[in-house]
Amino acid sequence: MDIKQLNDEGRELWNRKAAFWDNLHGDRGNQFHRRLVEPTVFQLLQLRPGEAVLDIGCGNGALARRLAAQGARVTAFDFSEELIRLAKRRHPGDAAGIEYRVIDATDEDAMLQLGAGRFDAITCTMTLMDLPTIQPLFRASARLLRAGARFVFATQHPAFNSNNPIFVQEKEDRDGVVSEHLAVKLRAYLDLPPVKGAGAPAEPAPHYYYHRPLCELLGAAFAAGFVLDGLLEPAFSESDAAQSEGLTWLKLKQIPPVLTGRLRLG
Repeated sequence: MDIKQLNDEGRELWNRKAAFWDNLHGDRGNQFHRRLVEPTVFQLLQLRPGEAVLDIGCGNGALARRLAAQGARVTAFDFSEELIRLAKRRHPGDAAGIEYRVIDATDEDAMLQLGAGRFDAITCTMTLMDLPTIQPLFRASARLLRAGARFVFATQHPAFNSNNPIFVQEKEDRDGVVSEHLAVKLRAYLDLPPVKGAGAPAEPAPHYYYHRPLCELLGAAFAAGFVLDGLLEPAFSESDAAQSEGLTWLKLKQIPPVLTGRLRLG
C-alpha cells in the first residue's frame, strides 16, 4: 500500500476503536502517559502561562487538558473524527481553553491553515510512530512556530520499543543464589516495515506502527530546520516494577520504552 492508503486505513481503525482508547486514557491518560510521557514532556516544554500551544495527535485530549490547566492557550487536533468528538465530550473545548480540530498530520497544507508563526510551542506525544510519513509534519511545524519556539515530542524509543521487541525472562543460579532477569531482544533496527501491533491489552483492533531509526526520525526534523537541544529516556521505577505482574514494560526498569525530545528552530 502507498502512504495515502496506509493513512486512510489508519484513520478508519482509530475511529473504530476511539471509544476503547478514550476509556483507557480517561481524563489523565493511561499509565504510560502519566508516568513516562507527561512528566518528561512538561520537563522539556518549560511552559509559561498564556503561551499558545499546538498539540498534534491529541487523541482524547489528555495532554491538551493538562496544558490548558497550566495556563496555555491550546489548539489540539487529531485525524480521527471520533477521537475529537470524545475529547470534546470529556471536557468541552470552550470551557477548557482548548480549540479542537480534525486535521491530518500528514497533510502539510491543512496544518499550515492554522496560521504561520502562531504558536509558542508544539507538542506531539506518541503520534510519530503512528504516521506513515513525518516530513510534512516537521515542515509545517517549522512554519507554524514563532522564532525561538520549541517542539517537544515523545515517541516509542526506536532503539528498544520498536516494531519487533521480544520480551525475555531468564532464571540464573549464581553461587547458590537463584535470580530472574528480564530483557528485550531485537532482531532488527535499521530497516523495519510497517506492522500492525496489538497495542493495549484487549484493544479491539491492531493498528499500524512505523519504526524509524534515530537517524531517520531526527533527520526529518533536522531537514526542516530544527536542532535537538533536549533529550530524555524515561523508564518505569522500582516501585512500578514491584506492583506489576508478567512480562511488561513496568518490569524493565533499566530499559526506556519512551524517547522524549525538544527541538528548536536553528
